[in-house]
Amino acid sequence: MRTATRTSLRAAGAARTPRLRSRPRRAGGAGARRGALALAVAGALALTAAGCGDSGGDKDKGGDKPAPGQSDLITHTVQLPKLNGQKLKVTAVWTGVEQKSFAKVLDEFAKRTGAEVAYVPSGDDMSAFIGSKVAGGDPPDVAMLQQPGALREFAGKGWLKPLGEEARAQLKKNFPQGWQDLGSADGKQYGVYFKTSNKSLVWYNTKIFTAAGVKVPATWPEFLRTAQAVADFGVSPVSVGGADGWTLTDWFENVYLSQAGPEKYDQLAQHKIKWTDPSVKDALTTLGQLFGKKELLAGGQEGALQAQFPTSVTQTFSGGEKAKAAMVFEGDFAAANITAAKAKIGTDAKVFPFPAVGGRSPVVTGGDVGVALKDGQAAQALLTFLASTDAAGIWAREGGFISANKNLDLASYPDDVQRSIAKALVSAGDSFRFDMSDQAPAAFGGKPGQGEWKQLQDFLRNPADVEGTQQRLESDAAKAFKN
Repeated sequence: MRTATRTSLRAAGAARTPRLRSRPRRAGGAGARRGALALAVAGALALTAAGCGDSGGDKDKGGDKPAPGQSDLITHTVQLPKLNGQKLKVTAVWTGVEQKSFAKVLDEFAKRTGAEVAYVPSGDDMSAFIGSKVAGGDPPDVAMLQQPGALREFAGKGWLKPLGEEARAQLKKNFPQGWQDLGSADGKQYGVYFKTSNKSLVWYNTKIFTAAGVKVPATWPEFLRTAQAVADFGVSPVSVGGADGWTLTDWFENVYLSQAGPEKYDQLAQHKIKWTDPSVKDALTTLGQLFGKKELLAGGQEGALQAQFPTSVTQTFSGGEKAKAAMVFEGDFAAANITAAKAKIGTDAKVFPFPAVGGRSPVVTGGDVGVALKDGQAAQALLTFLASTDAAGIWAREGGFISANKNLDLASYPDDVQRSIAKALVSAGDSFRFDMSDQAPAAFGGKPGQGEWKQLQDFLRNPADVEGTQQRLESDAAKAFKN
């Protein structure tokens, strides 16, 4: 890990798994995005699935690598104040590769301002972490939240500080209105969506696909046939990180959005229909076609329940043709773990859109939003920096990162796969759907061992119990939504 002279990075707290929740919809559920992103991403990824890394991508933007001399160049598009002697505490869920990449962003901020920045991982239960710190009178200056629901909850409790003028100016300059709305509550702007994600991707091991003689599937039935063919070849087809309940909510949301459609998705996200609705039964039954077959899952159901997200990715690509699985579903942020497995994106690892269950492939997005929990110049300066292209470009060059910043040069991304995903997201403007569980109260959609996370883990263990799973989900949702 690189550590700047002015930046202290302390790894304290539970190990975190990347969730972009950057696992994206308009705050309050009022403006969920429609199908433009689905069409844009499907078109872009159709090219990368067939031969990403071979096409040259945006050659005018630098091809597979930034232009000579650009990889180490950090632009200065925003002025930051001098903060010598000021201390800043930042928390996020990121550990491992993600923490190292974020450290470079904080290093640059410290270098420019003179502030002393301490980073503390929150663990996966951000709401509980922040709640305990607020109760103890020592909240972090800045937190990176994964859930619009948590942002609204914290704002309602008076824990958050509105964005200052400089941060709002950068936000307005660089982000579409939809992303601004996601960071607001009750008419006030609180957050900057720094890290975003397309969470409707399936990454596959090209060596195993070639050896097994299978092709990229486009529909759910084709996906199941491909998985069975890989299993018959002798390799577990699908790696599932079921130890992290959020990965299972992503599985459900993609199936549900494609099968039930965007209107039903919005209604369920806001609990305007119950989890006992027939559309939920249909989605769980469909998901059970995969989860219910032990031979289709790496390690079977129990193995999937013991695998954390990073492991689910690395075991798909470590060892090439001898890897433990052929495919893993998750967002663009999986790229960081693929790289950690010493696999090359675009050659060893390629990607295709989540298979269409209904009329088209779904697109579910997510994001990590920076908010201030303390008044002060340092916190506002960091949020201003996070809203700039300067900060986004630093992490983009590291990989495993997608930004909704419309002014970020696509050459900042390290390969054509990530460039195409980022281009599709930015081109979609305000047309996208945010992760459903991230829109829910944290007690239902964002806590380990309860709500959606627990009920879908139990469903993975026993996929035949569709009706019981629905009833338990509805009971938990009614308590959390208070209706």
